[in-house]
Amino acid sequence: MNIKQFDVIVIGGGPGGYIAAIRAAQLGFQVACIDEWKNSKGGSALGGTCTNVGCIPSKALLQSSEHYEHAAKHFSEHGIGITGLSLDVAKMVGRKDNVVKQNNDGIVYLFKKNKVTFFHGRGSFASVKDGIYTINLKGDAEEIIIGKHIIVATGSNARALPGTPFDEINILSNDGALRMGAVPKKIGVIGSGVIGLEMGSVWRRLGADVTILESLPTFLGAVDQQIAREANKAFTKQGLKIELGVKVGEINTNSSGVSVHYADVKGEAQTLQVDKLIVSIGRSPNTVGLNAEAVGLSLDNRGTIVVDDECKTNLVNVWAIGDVVRGPMLAHKAEEEGVAVAERIAGQHGHVNFNTIPWVIYTSPEIAWVGQTEEQLKVEGRAYKSGSFPFMANGRARALGDTTGMVKMLADATTDEILGVHIVGPMASELIAECVVAMEFRASSEDIARICHAHPSLSEATKEAALAVDKRTLNF
Repeated sequence: MNIKQFDVIVIGGGPGGYIAAIRAAQLGFQVACIDEWKNSKGGSALGGTCTNVGCIPSKALLQSSEHYEHAAKHFSEHGIGITGLSLDVAKMVGRKDNVVKQNNDGIVYLFKKNKVTFFHGRGSFASVKDGIYTINLKGDAEEIIIGKHIIVATGSNARALPGTPFDEINILSNDGALRMGAVPKKIGVIGSGVIGLEMGSVWRRLGADVTILESLPTFLGAVDQQIAREANKAFTKQGLKIELGVKVGEINTNSSGVSVHYADVKGEAQTLQVDKLIVSIGRSPNTVGLNAEAVGLSLDNRGTIVVDDECKTNLVNVWAIGDVVRGPMLAHKAEEEGVAVAERIAGQHGHVNFNTIPWVIYTSPEIAWVGQTEEQLKVEGRAYKSGSFPFMANGRARALGDTTGMVKMLADATTDEILGVHIVGPMASELIAECVVAMEFRASSEDIARICHAHPSLSEATKEAALAVDKRTLNF
């Protein structure tokens, strides 16, 4: 058998893995990347959960469903009349699939451009000897490759409710929720996190009656609560039904769909009968089948690979990044870790600042934030100043016809350093980037307040929020 040897072997071709492979190749290493994801025809589909059943397809459906809702409910405000409006879900899902394929193909192109060798199949540890790791590859054919540095980027899987596995027909993970061929009359969603809210929003816009059940007593507990309350108010007005503080019990599938038995916040027994049930209660690290025990790779009791601040595992020259390690399960966090690890292998100083990783929920209104919330600062006992500015006072938001929400900025009471920025409103996912840059360079709210922002633009709301920290807004 001809055994191929590489400097760096990356197991997993999601956002963290493929980016790590490309950066390592740019730095002069001979790199292999192994990924087992298959498309509907059985071929490779690089990009992991994010590209195939997560970030990319969900944004495609969110965009399509938003167009439909605008045409059905809001175009008339602009003097645009539509008769005979129709909905072709199959075509919409087909467009989503095409967007996914374009991203898959883009990664293949990038691998060729950067001379990354790709293997389609499942990679697992076999052994280690004299600092060289043997990796078994099980795909269309079985083979062995060896390498000095291993980067594990195997991602995560949707977590099912105990005793209620996903069948992707009635009980859906994010995968099944993205593949429905028709709009169900009633949808239940368990979990009001990012996936639950985004999928709930897609199908509500297209005509489904959507009820979200959340076990926590507060809505979006990780979000600044002033922002969360504003978002909850907007979602409720749109028609999303959100029940907090519930305790989900038995779930049964039947000829009518799915019955969810639960106790509401008052402890009273309730039953929700739906056509489809989307379960979005978090994700679990994907380490099953990695054969970590063959080389003594350390995992914790949740199956997460144990790493230090630099993504080093307990094994020499074995690294792990993304959803399979500690920290937020975000594609862009995985990408940053992938770049940092490749650079550390090359003897450089990779950089990942967990305090400036932005979070985004792509609903309408969008929700985005970076840094600390007001609640966190209070618990910490840190003296701070707060300033906010509503989009209803922003000229561009009025012209867009989307004035929901606000920008909120938190700054240190003494130094004025920006500690957190929280946005709910139009294009929050884009507006947050300015705030990430500002915080990375330890800017003050005064710095943002003194920067000229284009008029009219949504970004002026960020400037005004910064001005509001010093109680000197100009347009509100």
